Amino acid sequence: MGSPKSKLWIVFSVLLIALMACSIPGAFDITSLAEEIEEAVEVAIPQDTDEDEGPPQNDIIRDEVLLQDTLVALYDQVSPGVVSIQVFAEGSSGIGSGFVIDNEGHIVTNYHVVQIAQEVEVHFPSGLKVFGQVIGEDLDSDLALIRVDVNPEELYPIPLGDSNQVRVGQTVVAIGNPFGLSGTMTVGIISARGRTLESIRQTEAGAFFSAGDLLQTDATINPGNSGGPLLNLNGEVVGINRALQTGAGTQLGATSNTGIGFAVSSNILQLVLPTLKEGETYQYPYLGLSSLPSLSLAQAEFLGLPQATGAYIVEIVPDGPSDQAGLRDGDEPTQVPGLFANGDLIIQVDDVEVLEFSELLSYMMLNKQPGDTMDVTVIRDGEEMVVTVTLGERPPTRQ
Repeated sequence: MGSPKSKLWIVFSVLLIALMACSIPGAFDITSLAEEIEEAVEVAIPQDTDEDEGPPQNDIIRDEVLLQDTLVALYDQVSPGVVSIQVFAEGSSGIGSGFVIDNEGHIVTNYHVVQIAQEVEVHFPSGLKVFGQVIGEDLDSDLALIRVDVNPEELYPIPLGDSNQVRVGQTVVAIGNPFGLSGTMTVGIISARGRTLESIRQTEAGAFFSAGDLLQTDATINPGNSGGPLLNLNGEVVGINRALQTGAGTQLGATSNTGIGFAVSSNILQLVLPTLKEGETYQYPYLGLSSLPSLSLAQAEFLGLPQATGAYIVEIVPDGPSDQAGLRDGDEPTQVPGLFANGDLIIQVDDVEVLEFSELLSYMMLNKQPGDTMDVTVIRDGEEMVVTVTLGERPPTRQ
């Protein structure tokens, strides 16, 4: 087909021939007419520019097909290693998810999935159903390790990825057993990193320790998803689905999804896994203090702080590592009930800046062991100072 411009020239040529044939003198100025038609063509048919065009529709469709093919291949690759877990105790039962990590029959799940278990069943996608034994528990990060005695050919281990490489906005996939619907796959993104939740472990006074370095995701997580894998598009586990946020607070798989879910990072799992395989308890480093999660401008003003970033110490455990090192909690009442001034504001640990308490906790959990030292930079009385703390072990607690 000719272009619109060439068609106009054809029409012009026909008119010209007709005028010449009819010998109408002076009726038209041919040069002028040609110029007007050329100008009309230029005005009526603007030149195409890349700036005016959106993404080619074919490229959008191609990208969607590629993502679809990736997700289909991912599911085919990893779903044989995702299991359903059913637990039974006297007068009660529960369901959850888990995944195979090696050819020795080790399966990872959440501690709260097997917490009440007197008997554990593991159901594989192949139809194989076997009893499992809980051999390791980590109440601090809500992890448990199950061992099953099956032919290695029935096992499809899923590799563990590096959760430190995960970025906000990255696509992730959750596979599990929500509401007993085994093999369910949902897709979302990483919404945030380094979140904290209350641990299942409690102090003797009844307060909860903190669990750190959690991933936040909007991939749909519902009751029964707990313990299942959160995967990147390479088919690597970057998190272990643990909890979801509801209007009433954080629930360990007790209600429907709201678009805010939490997963234990794979790097935390890799830290504790060797200990769990030995049937022992992993010892997390212990600082022995409580802090505000974050600071508002109003709180900083009431506390007389020069900035609204950092971890403000509200309580120090007597004779704990922070107390022995000389860190200070607040003891002067302010206009806000329960908020006490004169405490240290932690702004850095070693060479890592601290904007909120969650960053301090994630750094310490991933990089320190009991007995290690940590340089804590604080603002005290308007001046910066460094306090070196020798970290301890979290003390024995009630369950």
